Amino acid sequence: MSTSRRHFLNGLAAISAASCARQAASRGPSSDYERQAAMFPEDNTGLSERKLYFSCKYRMTRGNSLEERLEIARKVGFDGVDFDDAASVTPEQLQKAVNTTGVFVHNVINHAHWKQRLTSSDQEDRSTAVANVKHCMEVSHAAGGSAVLIVIGKVDDGPRGIELARTEIRTLLPLAAKLGQRILFENVWNGMFYDPNGPRDQSVQPFADYIDSFESPWIGAYFDLGNHARFANIATWIRDLGTRIVKLDIKGYSNEKADKEGVRKGFVDITDGDIDWKSVRKALSDIRFTGWVAAEVGGGDAERLKRVLQQMKHALLG
Repeated sequence: MSTSRRHFLNGLAAISAASCARQAASRGPSSDYERQAAMFPEDNTGLSERKLYFSCKYRMTRGNSLEERLEIARKVGFDGVDFDDAASVTPEQLQKAVNTTGVFVHNVINHAHWKQRLTSSDQEDRSTAVANVKHCMEVSHAAGGSAVLIVIGKVDDGPRGIELARTEIRTLLPLAAKLGQRILFENVWNGMFYDPNGPRDQSVQPFADYIDSFESPWIGAYFDLGNHARFANIATWIRDLGTRIVKLDIKGYSNEKADKEGVRKGFVDITDGDIDWKSVRKALSDIRFTGWVAAEVGGGDAERLKRVLQQMKHALLG
């Protein structure tokens, strides 16, 4: 897929988000790529707040109802919510909550993708995984979102897993096109497209090649800025993925803590680790990124969420 086509689709997704987000409506990104590119000076190492939309995962919020939890995110100051509890709702239920609160849900996730995997050698598991993704697309579409995040699977499922997943994902593309939902792969600790025992300067090319293999505008990356800080230079991965990146997750990672306590203990609050956020900002500026960023850290009450939002802005706006 050409770079210009990816730019167009990323801009289109951002426009959809801007038109629906109540708080962000007055500062949505332009659909004109040339105008958008002009907003990024070549020597700019930061990102204007106009180009980023800040969200939290739904399960980071606290409350007694869908509406209450969405409303808390809005009151704290988030532009929207990444809904990571799709298995608990119908499309109609989330649509009603969004209409009631005016809070924009830009993306949907079903964490069942870790249990029923697209890479599974069991056809029943794969069929369930496909049904789960379809449900996510229907929920996102009903809520006004533009994409679904999926984890492709696990390397433990064997060498055929990647090809099995590719076949299953292809069956989802007609529905993605019909509903206007992009299917976004997250880079996670699943042993796929990187070596968990390898060096700290690994290439993102295997992940990029897998995305490109679909030759579809409906496939892209939901790039987690913290997940592979142990294995790679994040700024380099951002540049190499380029406009394949549609949305971002953000968390912190401390290699120092990981060295002392184990690699899985390295995940920390956004600004508490050793990620070079200045280089991340520069890389995002270089690829002309504009769109949604979702916090993926420990949640809590309103004060906790306010601190998370402040950390997000400090990391990505400087």
